[in-house]
Amino acid sequence: MNKLLIVGTVAFDAIETPFGKTDKILGGAGTYIGLSASHFNLQSAIVSVVGDDFPQEYLNLLSDRKIDISGLEVVKGGKTFFWSGRYHNDLNSRDTLDTQLNVLADFQPKVPQNFKNADVIMLGNLHPLVQSSVLDQMEVKPKLVVLDTMNFWMDCALEELLNVIKRVDVITINDEEARQLSGEYSLVKAAAKIQTMGPKYVVIKKGEHGALLFHNKEVFFAPALPLEEVFDPTGAGDTFAGGFAGFITQSENITFENMKSAIIYGSNLASFCVEKFGTERMVGLKSDEVNTRLQQFKSLTQFDIEIQ
Repeated sequence: MNKLLIVGTVAFDAIETPFGKTDKILGGAGTYIGLSASHFNLQSAIVSVVGDDFPQEYLNLLSDRKIDISGLEVVKGGKTFFWSGRYHNDLNSRDTLDTQLNVLADFQPKVPQNFKNADVIMLGNLHPLVQSSVLDQMEVKPKLVVLDTMNFWMDCALEELLNVIKRVDVITINDEEARQLSGEYSLVKAAAKIQTMGPKYVVIKKGEHGALLFHNKEVFFAPALPLEEVFDPTGAGDTFAGGFAGFITQSENITFENMKSAIIYGSNLASFCVEKFGTERMVGLKSDEVNTRLQQFKSLTQFDIEIQ
């Protein structure tokens, strides 16, 4: 069984949307990626850090989904990373109300020995130096390294970010971040410029408008499934990344054609994530629901046309 190593925050979130608000709930990029990837036939491990205020039930939740948490450090007397945000009415923009790094401020990642030969690494959104440190600990070159990042690191750690970008095969960012990183407004030009920085594949997420995959001169577009209700977009991008990396890990096929399917699988899982607050929908998600919605994606994108 192939191995997927996940790096990312395991955290508390407090979320406010036009549909309601939550107190502290389970969140973090690593959490969403792990829950998403657990829908595939693979071995996975999360490298992250929490404080001893992190409930045992949350640790059990991850373990119950066969996610190895031996690389999830629990700091005695420490407090878990916390983020609070409020989404605007369109759910596409949000205001950060509070960020408390807590134990994340001094995090030194430790890759479990039995995952230092992981087939695929999913570097979730974290400081680029943490992402680089994980790559440095690998004893076998991974078949694929996927990087997710955000504009915050472009603003405050650009040099370190560019150094880690040189070492990855795939980068996943949203359209605004692609434009900032490349200095190009056209997403086609932006993707081409980002490919010169190192990644062979560029995935540009466009939220409710789907996702684009670029490789050399090839382009693939996957739509987002139109949903009746969207409650909370938190973690949707990480869930997408987990589905993408999970499918690639399971299939052992690293080609542009197979990445098209990976994009669809990632989009499919992300469509569930937004239906409830936080991780609630992903925790209760069943495989038959996933397969039914995959069929909807297929119906949405398939058609016959005669070209004259």
